[in-house]
Amino acid sequence: MTYACPACTAAPLAQEMASGPALQFSLPTIHCAACIGKIERGLSTLNGVQSVRVNLSLKRLSVSGPVDPNAVLTQLTGLGYEAYPLDLAALNSARDDQGRVLLTRLAVAGFAMMNVMLLSVAVWSGATDATRDLFHLISAAIALPVVAYSGQPFFQNAWSALRVRRLNMDVPISLAILLAAGMSLFETLNSGAHAYFDAALSLTFFLLIGRYLDHQTRSTARSAAKELTALEVQTAERVSGNGTQTVAVSALQIGDVVSVPSGARVPVDGVLLSDGALMDRSFLTGESAAVSVKADAPLQAGEINLAAPLRLRATAVGEDTTLRRMAAMVETAENSRNSYTALADRAAQIYAPAVHLLALAAFIGWVAFSGDIRLSLNIAIAVLIITCPCALGLAVPAVSTAAVSRLFSEGVLVKHGTALERLAEVDHITFDKTGTLTRPAVALPAGISAKDQGIALALAQASHHPMSRALVTALDGVVPAKVDQIIEAAGQGVTGQIDGQTVRLGRGAWLGASFDGLGLRVGNDDAIAFDTIETLREGVQEALGQIDLPGDIVTGDADGPAQRLAVQVGLPVIANARPDDKLRHLTALADQGHHVLMIGDGLNDTVALASAHASIAPSSALDASRNAADVVILKEGFAMLPTILRVARATRTLSQQNFTIATVYNGIAIPIALAGYATPLMAALAMSISSITVILNSQRMRWVK
Repeated sequence: MTYACPACTAAPLAQEMASGPALQFSLPTIHCAACIGKIERGLSTLNGVQSVRVNLSLKRLSVSGPVDPNAVLTQLTGLGYEAYPLDLAALNSARDDQGRVLLTRLAVAGFAMMNVMLLSVAVWSGATDATRDLFHLISAAIALPVVAYSGQPFFQNAWSALRVRRLNMDVPISLAILLAAGMSLFETLNSGAHAYFDAALSLTFFLLIGRYLDHQTRSTARSAAKELTALEVQTAERVSGNGTQTVAVSALQIGDVVSVPSGARVPVDGVLLSDGALMDRSFLTGESAAVSVKADAPLQAGEINLAAPLRLRATAVGEDTTLRRMAAMVETAENSRNSYTALADRAAQIYAPAVHLLALAAFIGWVAFSGDIRLSLNIAIAVLIITCPCALGLAVPAVSTAAVSRLFSEGVLVKHGTALERLAEVDHITFDKTGTLTRPAVALPAGISAKDQGIALALAQASHHPMSRALVTALDGVVPAKVDQIIEAAGQGVTGQIDGQTVRLGRGAWLGASFDGLGLRVGNDDAIAFDTIETLREGVQEALGQIDLPGDIVTGDADGPAQRLAVQVGLPVIANARPDDKLRHLTALADQGHHVLMIGDGLNDTVALASAHASIAPSSALDASRNAADVVILKEGFAMLPTILRVARATRTLSQQNFTIATVYNGIAIPIALAGYATPLMAALAMSISSITVILNSQRMRWVK
């Protein structure tokens, strides 16, 4: 159900909110806008359905209203679509409020800083004592609640560190803000000549800029482990002496006999009891070709039955299934990667205690020299502010944000805050093969008529199979014929009617032909065979020529095709590799001291992507692979790979330059503060200048080639 204008959506939206959360379903077999229309029309006839929304890119369905989920599944099955209920708790990441809250705190701090600066100008201009005291009180009324609100991110992090008896960068930051505000309040209450609320607010404002920039590089996505878990079937058909019974998958036990309908996913690991089956194992191996298995062959949870209904005996259930174990490996690897300590944090471990000791030394020294505690405290605060690691805190996030923006403008999405830092350290690249370096392609046979091309295109457009998608590409520019009564036979092909003739597109054996590949049969004519080949993705050879790094290929494909590709691109290859084999390969390289970049696109690559030192998913990658990867190339082809590595190295170089700028600034400013020539406000202004210098240096990222 769709609406033409925003106003028209108001009432249905209110109904959806009142009726509770929408039901969510996975629709793995939808592939075009026609599918969306068919599903929306078909489900709109169900009682209780208020709205139906289909997301083609995510292959997901949302149904709102008091409707029975089983009725929706039955209707979808009747419409000819494979469908599974999805658990929103396992799919939807929590709403990202942190960025909005940081931006709000930043805006409040900036607004307050400007107002207090105006009051400070009046005081500096020679206001009388009474006017000065009034303006100081007004400044305090503005600054204190703003510092308490906007400074919370620093205060909370500092307190968390102190509770476990350690120091982080937020400890000196918080101390500087609180001392500047506290000393200013003391001066105000005692009619002092100077108050530095503007310094406290300036500190908070510029530090929040750095914190927000850092947050922008750490945007979160759904966990790849949860995406894998979403492939699980919720119910299964258990076979017993009393017949077949629909039960929850969690109720299945080892030894149970399970029936798997045609087109459905296998719910648990098991051994095949039927004489034979045709399975889609692309989630496990990454290969799109169907796999023929015989009786007693092992089957894994998540595989799709492409042929007749089959029966299996469960050998692993629950957390022990292949799908669950793969999800667990991804989750473990993700957690390990998230523990990576950022360069700025490592610097802060040394910097923070040094700042504290320096400020304390300044206070003790000036007390001993002058005997004036107020003067000594002002100098100590100035030292603490002028050495406040604002530039240090901006050194990495300012460069990272500039780099991320640069890459995004060129079609590359950087998903993890430390991805560029880790990419700069890469010294070995491991590639997946199918879908990453190569893509399936179909060549048209010589002499095929325009009519047959139109029929083939019409049938291919109705199929979700990768070879059908490749055929659609090969027939670009052809006008599809008008084919009626199109039906897809899972794992075999597509059939339809045109001018009273039956037309079929699919496997040669299904067409009654002697070849095994893709073919077309019109009526009783001889079947037409299409040549199916794998071609290198656009830009692969050029990209490999520009990357001066050793690498290899690890693929689940057979040895023959893998070796042919190895010769073509000049890289060693490991064939017949399962997900755990890829993980072992990466672990072995890491044990040798290598920093490995993994590039892959399939579900079978998610473990390797998540566990590698850094990872990239190409534009063809599935959702789970995109979520596991640090970087996603949104454009077709491989041309951006050398640019990504160059930008990552430039990010490291500019970050190091920013650290140098911060060090030089401190080398000049600290002696001035220690000598008593810098007030807290002057210190805050100097700190701001150093921070702005770091930000401007970071913008040089735009010109990196």
